Amino acid sequence: MTNRLFIAGNWKMHGSLQKNAALITDITSKITRELPVDVAIMPPFPYLAAAALLLKPSSIQLGAQNLYLGQEGAFTGEVSGAMLHDVGCRYVIVGHSERRTLFHESPELVGNKVKAALDAKLIPILCVGETQQERATSQTEVVIALQLQAVLDVIGGQRFAELIVAYEPVWAIGTGLSATPEQAETTHAFIRGWLIKNQVAEMQGIRILYGGSVKPENAKALFAMPTIDGGLIGGASLNADAFIAICQAACALQAAGK
Repeated sequence: MTNRLFIAGNWKMHGSLQKNAALITDITSKITRELPVDVAIMPPFPYLAAAALLLKPSSIQLGAQNLYLGQEGAFTGEVSGAMLHDVGCRYVIVGHSERRTLFHESPELVGNKVKAALDAKLIPILCVGETQQERATSQTEVVIALQLQAVLDVIGGQRFAELIVAYEPVWAIGTGLSATPEQAETTHAFIRGWLIKNQVAEMQGIRILYGGSVKPENAKALFAMPTIDGGLIGGASLNADAFIAICQAACALQAAGK
């Protein structure tokens, strides 16, 4: 089974109204409605509504970088899935390594955030991955299994099928390093095998993205791997030419029957 490739741009804490308008205009002028792949961008919270308006003429979807539990309440500084859906988001990143490490989000909290996203009719992009030390001590599969299991325990196998999973080796985020296509494929294959072993519904149809210093130079080789279904793009998504080149690499592979 061949999944439709997906390219998601995580802008992290970057941008301004002026810069975002220029970047989105540049991207949308070169990405048409007829793309054979799915594309989304994830700006910071303050810019979501403005981005939604700028994206309307295009096929590019909108996503957010995080959410909190529930629909509303006395949670100063937090944003709910219902609010994200209200301003036009279709996707939301959950469990990014920076949330897990810098903001101490536990696997259980990540599982509950995934449930909150699904309840708000958003598609969660669940991030999993290991640190350099965990990889060096052969703990990659143990760590990722625990991260996946924490979500499965909260939402169950049927709802898990509504997710997108993103494998992001923590050691390759913002470092300029990247897993080789073969390294990434090995871990993606493990994730796919874990889904099958745990009888997650529609496990073959769940898209598994690679996130970890994806660039125009390595995008084609990464996306050509059998179990890599696209990318969660960080720094390169802030450069229109680089992001478009990555999208074009995915389009070429999809058109060739990937």
